[in-house]
Amino acid sequence: MTTHPYRDEDRDRGVADDLDRDRSRGRGRGRGLGLGRGRGRASDRDSDRGQVALEYLGFLPLLLLVAMAAIQLGLAAYAVNQAGTAARAGARTEASVDARGGGESNARDAVSDWVEDGGFAYEKSGGQDITVTVRVKVPSVVPGLDDWWAERSTTMPNERPRTGF
Repeated sequence: MTTHPYRDEDRDRGVADDLDRDRSRGRGRGRGLGLGRGRGRASDRDSDRGQVALEYLGFLPLLLLVAMAAIQLGLAAYAVNQAGTAARAGARTEASVDARGGGESNARDAVSDWVEDGGFAYEKSGGQDITVTVRVKVPSVVPGLDDWWAERSTTMPNERPRTGF
């Protein structure tokens, strides 16, 4: 058996009283599909239309700036990786007795063409140990950041220590 807090006649009256109270506050049926509950009048709801779109448009430049910075950071990391690869290839060629080709040409071949086209600098030094330094220009997607260079050096033991280079 289920117990109810109201007697039968009180229960029906309680529901009717609640509906009358909701209608008097403007929260009854038929008023904007219930959108006005606790939000004020219909004219207040109409003035809020498009607010989310405007907030998104205001946030969009910041979102694009963060995306461009992430892409630029990825390009810088790629250029550093390419410079390290080229320095290792150049040092290995310069230090080896039976290497084919020149150190600079092998270093250039180890770098992607689009990174090499931006700028490439090769420098070697040493006697008993050969050190090769390669600098490549970091490609830029952000205007004004054109002066970044990635530089890496590699040292290898020279297999021909008496003859030097």
